[in-house]
Amino acid sequence: MSGNQAPSVAVAGANGHPFDALRPETVLDAVEHLGVASDGRLFALNSFENRVYLVGREGAEPLIAKFYRPGRLSDAEILEEHAFLDELAAADLPVAAAIRDGDGRSLVEIHLDARAASEDASGSAASTYRVALFPKLRGRAPELEADEHLEWLGRLIARLHGVGRAGRFQQRPPLSIARLGDAGLAATLAGPLLPEAMKPRFASSVGDLLGAVRAAFERCGPMSMLRLHGDMHPGNLLWNDDGPAFVDFDDACSGPAIQDLWMLLPGDDDGRRRALAALVSGYEMFRPFDWSEAALIEPLRALRMIHYGGWLSARFDDPAFPRAFPFAAQARFWEEHLITLEQQAERL
Repeated sequence: MSGNQAPSVAVAGANGHPFDALRPETVLDAVEHLGVASDGRLFALNSFENRVYLVGREGAEPLIAKFYRPGRLSDAEILEEHAFLDELAAADLPVAAAIRDGDGRSLVEIHLDARAASEDASGSAASTYRVALFPKLRGRAPELEADEHLEWLGRLIARLHGVGRAGRFQQRPPLSIARLGDAGLAATLAGPLLPEAMKPRFASSVGDLLGAVRAAFERCGPMSMLRLHGDMHPGNLLWNDDGPAFVDFDDACSGPAIQDLWMLLPGDDDGRRRALAALVSGYEMFRPFDWSEAALIEPLRALRMIHYGGWLSARFDDPAFPRAFPFAAQARFWEEHLITLEQQAERL
């Protein structure tokens, strides 16, 4: 990212993991280099794939500082996320677009020089982070029990999809069975968590499940692909006096419209049917909904479940993961996870 690099910030300690150099003082130093006058307040938000902080400012509203996981996304993929947010904000949708500096940059590269903590420790390491700043959106956990709230949310998602349909992602990979399912299975089998004795059954059962997923997609036929939020679960929604707001477009991708609806449905079958009807009732006020895509809800759920196991396996070397997901190191979790996957295959 030529021209986007700020001055180096010295930090203490060896850098064993990509995020090890991000300590409170270095996060504040990095934000200062981005031109934000911090008042010293810093709060780490609940984010595992990246590192996200609420940064207090002198005489102004706090900002969100997002440090992207090194090596996960290219600069071009991140900038497509930011450009999509710009389009959504211009359409008056409730999102937080990345803040641009005086040179129009929404993504800035910060170099942290992590030097040895003691005189007898040899060598040094360096970490480079891509950082973006966002305005803080206020709100509470969403209220999705009432039909009127689901209809409201459906209207906003339809408007989001209207913007999404007007352009295309050139860099961000589309939603696919290979990216979520095949890669998730491979990461689980190669990772350190799944007990060795379970691997043959896991590979066989999940392979059968992926076969059922492929058959379901083939039955559905060609789909209309549009730019999506991609990870529209209740945790990525805020509710305030103006209604729902969308946060965390880190998984924005191209895919069928149902991908931004199904994760908002409750667990029981009757509740799902009612909630989907309410969402679609609001959705169709702005654009038509292809009901044939409802047949993809369970296949998409299966892909998310497979991907989840692979994600835990691939990220468990990150110190934040054993702390947040200690159960993933236990055989019982994987036994239950496999049973759930096998039940999902029966459901399909």
